[in-house]
Amino acid sequence: MSAHNNNGPMLNAYPDSCGCRLSDIIDVLSKPEFKDVFSSFYILPSLYNTDLDRGFSVIDYDLNREMVSREDLDKLNELGIDLKLDFILNHASVLSPQFLDLLQNGESSEYADFFINWNKFWDGYGEMTPEGYIKPDDKYIKDMFFRKPGLPILMVRMPDGRDVPYWNTFYQEVIYRCPDPIDLVRDLKMQYSAAVSVCAQIKAGLDAGLKPAEIDFTGHEEYRDSVIDLLKKNRQYLGQMDLNIKSPLVWEHYRNTLKRLSEYGARIVRLDAFAYAPKSPGSRNFLNEPDTWDVLEKVREIADENGLTLLPEIHASYNEGIYETVVSKGYMTYDFFLPGLLIHAIEKRTSEKLLSWAQELIDKKIRTVNMLGCHDGIPLLDLKGILEEDDIADLIDTIVNRGGYVKDLHGAKNIYYQVNATYYSALGEDDKKMLFARAIQMFMPGKPQVWYLDLFAGKNDHEAVKRAGAGGHKEINRTNLTPNQIEDALKKEVVQKQLDLLRLRNTHPAFGFDSNFEANLNGSVMSITWSRDDHRITLDADFETLEYRIR
Repeated sequence: MSAHNNNGPMLNAYPDSCGCRLSDIIDVLSKPEFKDVFSSFYILPSLYNTDLDRGFSVIDYDLNREMVSREDLDKLNELGIDLKLDFILNHASVLSPQFLDLLQNGESSEYADFFINWNKFWDGYGEMTPEGYIKPDDKYIKDMFFRKPGLPILMVRMPDGRDVPYWNTFYQEVIYRCPDPIDLVRDLKMQYSAAVSVCAQIKAGLDAGLKPAEIDFTGHEEYRDSVIDLLKKNRQYLGQMDLNIKSPLVWEHYRNTLKRLSEYGARIVRLDAFAYAPKSPGSRNFLNEPDTWDVLEKVREIADENGLTLLPEIHASYNEGIYETVVSKGYMTYDFFLPGLLIHAIEKRTSEKLLSWAQELIDKKIRTVNMLGCHDGIPLLDLKGILEEDDIADLIDTIVNRGGYVKDLHGAKNIYYQVNATYYSALGEDDKKMLFARAIQMFMPGKPQVWYLDLFAGKNDHEAVKRAGAGGHKEINRTNLTPNQIEDALKKEVVQKQLDLLRLRNTHPAFGFDSNFEANLNGSVMSITWSRDDHRITLDADFETLEYRIR
């Protein structure tokens, strides 16, 4: 069955979410309780060779041998489970072979144009600063959308000693390593006792979070400039560097990657951060039109050659209608509205908005992947326009009062983005509500995606958030389960009944992207019926009592 027609349930997890390796998850999926439960598996990108962001900073698309083997992927295929995998269009890790070659060979690297040289990009559109990067004129960047404060630049030291700015939309970290006295004696011809003192000054400054030029070299001022230059020369980087989609080598990289993902068993490829890839002076740097769609169309041609269905991932408010634009271009899209709409419907005991959304999906022939929880958070930004602002505020308060965390965009408290919690905890750790929500998800239009932690009724993990430190709020919903925890969870009724619902959804012939859909509201009861040929199945969901019946 092609990915575009397979709308059976899809598991969603990291390779090490249930044990230590993907083989541990395969052991779980091989249990009798999981027979006929899932037809697809979205494995998050830490199955690749990656460094940061638990997989979303890709060094290369080789399998991460610490977690995954080709035999694992073959076993999934034997179980009748196809894959959804990530492809990151916009960027690659600074540890990628291409960027390391650039660092080693500078402008003579064959990958010199693989990444975006900031100054070449903005040449003629701004003024050079004393720091060595062009500051674009305001008229060219006033409408640009940046993911972090300041210009998205990483200053990169070239072999000839020049610092060159490269475009860096997402994460970056510059690491200065403290030399030892022998380094300073050898490289700067310092006396040994002076080198010991200078190393102590450097360590004190770096430990305090200072940049090299901010370190106090009192008593050793004559070494200041040479030491700063040595620190800069030997600095190391972490982060994700934007790719230059005008480079033929980037398109060769795209082609090789999509072919490889198909060979791994992928049928759906999620395009992460795709809307940042096309760039031009004066444009928004996010979902530029028509450039974004032109790039996607070129990628789709490669995907088609490899039997892949693309799933562009983008968050935007409902009233922007971008989900409709994505579908009008011939792509599947994410139903980022369902998670919040469903909690709102359950807490307010009203299904009108939910029913209206389900009908819109059918009327507009919108093919989606839907979900309750996921590796990120419960989307909030997306709900603007489909729910009233007061209802969104109530939703946030409800989930936060149950232990969740709000993530705001750029740290701005008034621009909410998502709330981080397990879906089970967001529903008050109420088994009845969890089963009610899962039953409705199974009958909503789309291909249902199931976060492993929700399936096992996982609770908010505040200890993991503490361990992760600043910015670790997402760890609340990423707990790695042990085999014993899974065995215990499988004894719970809330887990067994979810598995029953998933199995029904996966095997009943009435469900399908090409099936007939009917939905109506009778008092507090929302009824959804799917039918195809002689097959018919109906869910009656009572939003007053939170009871459901399937007939």
